[in-house]
Amino acid sequence: MGRVAARAGCAAAGTPGRPAVGGGSAALPGSGEATRGRGGRPSRAGGAPPPPRPPLAAAAAMAAKRGTDEMRDRVVLGEFGVRNVHTTDFPGNYPGYDDAWDQRRFEEAFRVDVIREEEGALEFDMVGIDAAIANAFRRILLAEVPTMAVEKVFVYNNTSIVQDEILAHRLGLIPIRADPRLFEYRNQGDEEGTEIDTLQFQLKIKCSRNPQAAKESSDPNELYFNHKVYSKHMTWVPLGNQTDLFPDADFRPVHDDILIALLRPGQEIDVLMHCVKGIGKDHAKFSPVATASYRLLPDITLLQPIEDEAAEMLQKCFSPGVIEIQNIKGKKVARVANARLDTFSREVFRHEGLKNLVRLARVRNHYIFSVESTGILPPDVLVSEAIKILMGKCQRFLNELDSVPME
Repeated sequence: MGRVAARAGCAAAGTPGRPAVGGGSAALPGSGEATRGRGGRPSRAGGAPPPPRPPLAAAAAMAAKRGTDEMRDRVVLGEFGVRNVHTTDFPGNYPGYDDAWDQRRFEEAFRVDVIREEEGALEFDMVGIDAAIANAFRRILLAEVPTMAVEKVFVYNNTSIVQDEILAHRLGLIPIRADPRLFEYRNQGDEEGTEIDTLQFQLKIKCSRNPQAAKESSDPNELYFNHKVYSKHMTWVPLGNQTDLFPDADFRPVHDDILIALLRPGQEIDVLMHCVKGIGKDHAKFSPVATASYRLLPDITLLQPIEDEAAEMLQKCFSPGVIEIQNIKGKKVARVANARLDTFSREVFRHEGLKNLVRLARVRNHYIFSVESTGILPPDVLVSEAIKILMGKCQRFLNELDSVPME
């Protein structure tokens, strides 16, 4: 291979005093004159700068670069499909782009912006990550952040019309306000539980008639006492020394008004419940979020000015607040006010006069997360716990790689 390359190099360069192989004439050393190569085309002598690129070629190169940048950075929504769905910025895929992993570059591009924080809900932007990382983070929030929930129900008496199995299922889905970080996972096969891995609740209630109710009344709220069983009737029964371990604890259901069952006079429910620590991967009752979702940041571009009636029609095609109409020199002109509010119904593609004037896209690496907690833990705590779990997974993976012998 080396000999072939050497011979090819000699043939291309030629030997001193001889013309180069290839059918063209050679210039004298130091003459600075251009030679004529194969086919009669003039070639450059020495280190002369290349001639300027023709305007059409430069425009084509700029258009190709814009197309590549769009493919790398935007997911484009069309009338009948979506383009640039898959991630393509892996090393070597695009000439002229260095897509190799670089920690410094990632740290400069990555950021988290909290947009809205309310009681039980959090909206934030996570910028500079790949879809795989965003989806892993979402799945951890749904299925791997632990909580406390009712696992065992010991039924001592149940004369209501709700079967024991249905009653146990309903009790299991009631979110319990208890910090799971204070408890350990219960050992497999342990039926009793201890103060460090179990919370105990009791529900004991009986329905009776109201002797002072009016005879003509037909309202159950007047006729009966305790005819509605709510989550507020669940009371915490400390196990072992839990009173000393958690002196300021207020373990109870998150909501007091969750209806469990309806009773009539003489009917009674007497059950004991054991709450344990678990994750949503095992059962949905352990999931700490009511919803955890993300979407890509919308990017709406008007390809040319849209005025008057067309502007008003365009405004109706998007969610409120996305398009605003300005009065410029007596004309109504449409502009994109806040693309973030749009849900991308693609209504604009139903109008022949508008569908070619607007480009709908989403920023590929800008994720808008919405996290709604069930109330067990605040959403900001859930997010931080999910990050810790993701970091732990990465560390375990690195440890596994280190433990594998290299051949």
